[in-house]
Amino acid sequence: MLVFQTKNELKSFLTTINSNAIKVGMVPTMGALHQGHASLVERSLSENALTIVSIFVNPTQFNNQDDLLKYPKTLEKDSSLLNSISKDIIIFAPSVSEMYTEQVASKKYDFQGLDMVMEGAFREGHFDGVGTIVESLLLTVAPDKAYFGEKDFQQLQIIKKLVALQNIPVEIIGCPILREPNGLAMSSRNERLSKQLRKEAGFIYETLKKISAKFPDHSPLSIIEWATEQFQLHPYLRLEYLQIAEEDTLKPIENKKKDKKYRAFIAVFADGVRLIDNIGLN
Repeated sequence: MLVFQTKNELKSFLTTINSNAIKVGMVPTMGALHQGHASLVERSLSENALTIVSIFVNPTQFNNQDDLLKYPKTLEKDSSLLNSISKDIIIFAPSVSEMYTEQVASKKYDFQGLDMVMEGAFREGHFDGVGTIVESLLLTVAPDKAYFGEKDFQQLQIIKKLVALQNIPVEIIGCPILREPNGLAMSSRNERLSKQLRKEAGFIYETLKKISAKFPDHSPLSIIEWATEQFQLHPYLRLEYLQIAEEDTLKPIENKKKDKKYRAFIAVFADGVRLIDNIGLN
């Protein structure tokens, strides 16, 4: 398995294999890989001749420095997991100084409001940080397709907007959420949960499924009120936000329209560990 740590090394390698003549897939990650990541990699392998997985913990998308310090960095374990999937995967694992050659700061983007709600409202500058690194990775690798999980659905929509705004010739592929047996969305952050909290956190998906069941016959506001009450009664989970929004614009709604697609978005704290999830409603 090849591992590159600099952009120039990776670009030189891609030149030698004539990547213009073959399909290249990319899976950008922050490491601490799990089966959700593995599913993205496997899809890329099935659709492309070459798959590149980037592993980079991006400091500018953390508005909480304590969260950045606690984020797991497990390159050796990640490499072993990828090697078990395919020995032909290429890993790009750059340093912070490699990705931010001058100062560690984000570019500023106009995501046309997609970044002002939900995660953007609670994590100032988060999506500028995401956009800065994803743009750099896509320009470095120049993949035909890049794969992202729908657990971060808002991020997925923003990355689609990013490639349109910057005219980056890549197809962005959203892939279904993989879940643990109790329904908890797979996430690198789950490793920070105790066994009890990991079990209790299945309540998040249970609630989302009930929201989906209620959606056809109840107003969005009444559903949010009901779900908020459920979390207020839960002894271990603290609701940060719950919104029902249009999939395309991510704008919260009060009334439903027949020609629109909607999704429920949620963020919850479990003993300081922040968990997000979402579910399609129609």
